[in-house]
Amino acid sequence: MPAPPDLLEPLRRGEPRALGRAISWMENGHPGARDLMASLWPHLGRATVIGITGSPGAGKSTLTDQLARTLRAEGQKVGILAVDPTSPFSGGAILGDRIRMQRIAADPGIFIRSMATRGALGGLARATQDAIDLLDAAGFDTVIVETVGVGQDEVDVVACVQTCCVVLVPGMGDEIQAIKAGIMEVADLFIINKADRDGADQVEQELQAMKSLAMPQGWDPPILRTVAQQGQGVVEVLGQVSAHGRWLREHGGLQRKAMERARLRFDSLLAEGAARRARARVGSARVEAAIQDIAERVLDPYTAVEEILGKA
Repeated sequence: MPAPPDLLEPLRRGEPRALGRAISWMENGHPGARDLMASLWPHLGRATVIGITGSPGAGKSTLTDQLARTLRAEGQKVGILAVDPTSPFSGGAILGDRIRMQRIAADPGIFIRSMATRGALGGLARATQDAIDLLDAAGFDTVIVETVGVGQDEVDVVACVQTCCVVLVPGMGDEIQAIKAGIMEVADLFIINKADRDGADQVEQELQAMKSLAMPQGWDPPILRTVAQQGQGVVEVLGQVSAHGRWLREHGGLQRKAMERARLRFDSLLAEGAARRARARVGSARVEAAIQDIAERVLDPYTAVEEILGKA
């Protein structure tokens, strides 16, 4: 394994092997990961970060593919992080829709990486944020983060993007209900994909009704229609992403997002470091005993954690 200085320069030149190795370092807790990130930190903050989220089957991978193609035609370098918290044994989207994106993987101006729970030390959200920073450092103009849009990991992941696009499709009755469950608040753009299907008007009407009930936040998330399979509406989506970016710059939104992201990263790293040090000081046997006590209802989890932290 090269030392951080040996990895730093090829990474900043955007060499794919160096970039892939650096992401693996961050995921797996390599001893050189912290020094590498410290060296890169002053040079970050240039890339535009777009989040694509929504239920499985909404066509997110196809849309991501088309967005990347359009950005490449404009001369941009594009990084794609395909976030999949599902079990690696069941395959999930990594072995399904995302294979279609491999058609663009041969383009030297596009880098694709799947992020899965397994191997992500400290959690999927932290590993994804590290990968975003590495792509930024490697000179990628736009980073697209695609996630399935369910669970706390995804809420944390979309908190680190500048513009979050929520993708829906007609004919899925639980789509709007799923958004009500927590994604509504993070949407900067709503995209009705496969809009050539029956029911697109109904989805838009329901979204408009939900928006009318939401508290005004300054930016009114537009509702766009795409047929990603045919490339329809992709240019309009990128136009609204640019408009949202301008709005953020003009209204201090980038600074607010930077603070939110910094707080999320600090809190997660603090919790990760505290847990690691506590486990190291009390020993694995004491930790396992505490877990067994919780499982057997001898001790509640709050008391168990307090005891471990107290002894640490």
